Amino acid sequence: MIKRLIFCITALSLQFLLSGCADDSGAVKLVKTWENVDEQQLAEEDRAQSDVLSEVALVGMVTDVGGINDQSFNQSAWEGLQVLSENSLARVTYRESASEEDFEENFKSLTDEGCNLCWGVGFACADAVEKAAKANPDTHYAIIDNAFEDPAENLTGVVFRAEEPSFLVGFIAGACTNTGRLGFVGGVRGEIIDQFEYGFRAGAEYASKVYGRHIDISVEYADSFTDVDKGYALASKMYDSGCDIIYAAAGASGLGVIDSAKGRNRYVIGVDRDQSYLAPDNVLTSALKLVNVAVARVSEGYLSGDDIGGENMSFGLNEGAVGIPEEHKNFSDEIYDMALIIADKIKSGEIDPPASEAEYAGFIESQK
Repeated sequence: MIKRLIFCITALSLQFLLSGCADDSGAVKLVKTWENVDEQQLAEEDRAQSDVLSEVALVGMVTDVGGINDQSFNQSAWEGLQVLSENSLARVTYRESASEEDFEENFKSLTDEGCNLCWGVGFACADAVEKAAKANPDTHYAIIDNAFEDPAENLTGVVFRAEEPSFLVGFIAGACTNTGRLGFVGGVRGEIIDQFEYGFRAGAEYASKVYGRHIDISVEYADSFTDVDKGYALASKMYDSGCDIIYAAAGASGLGVIDSAKGRNRYVIGVDRDQSYLAPDNVLTSALKLVNVAVARVSEGYLSGDDIGGENMSFGLNEGAVGIPEEHKNFSDEIYDMALIIADKIKSGEIDPPASEAEYAGFIESQK
């Protein structure tokens, strides 16, 4: 592929690789590693090649319908590309999608602009990503939240084991509930949100065994990732019926759940990113799905010359791409420490959180 070849030749001529590392905060940084080059030579060659690389290394993304500032996974994906831009010579750009009908045109726009790597955010744009990849073999495409059965050589699927952090927040909810009634509000039913729902339910069930209490869970779907009012209405009904903690895995619709929690002084569990800043006294914790980490790492690998095409990548606790926030002012250190112990058990395989209804049924059977 011409664009890919140009970039790799440029990188080899400079004798450096872009390599990834994480600081104590977990943020991915990109470092240029040079060998046998003095500082003056480094500066001269860096300046000489900067313009070439800036023309070659362009990475773009197409948002899901929630928009770039959805306080959720679109925003997190963009933050990952900003990290890439700040710590490398890559330029980054994005296209917002007002509806699913915008996906194809947005990918075409990025491709026409000359993007070497184009990201799609969300499983809803999977068909558009795959179509674009087939039509443009010289451009690489990647997608968040979708795995392909047989991805093309210029296509990469990136998925998360969202059931893992969902299990952790389910345990925390089960440990913290006063009423014994929890709620789950999903966006649109499907395999991706199943991970959140059944992971959460299993975690709450695990807590019921640990603490010897009965827990009921109400489940509702907004049938949308953008309907804030629907999220608010569903959550309000749940809170009014006795639920004291609700887990919202509904994109921008989940913002309505948070608003309802604030208005009724109840607890809500955030999703994808630490959403405590939206309601510090009401967000109990959040199930972190660090899309920014995955986007930065996969993009870094591509720019480094790694062959990432034709495969699906999975990110979870062991990859440092999911988890829970360290800050936990709304529940005790004892419960937080117990959640960390459970996380270690998930990493080791001692606990295997369910990602589907069938797996959940098996998990419940194993707990008897």
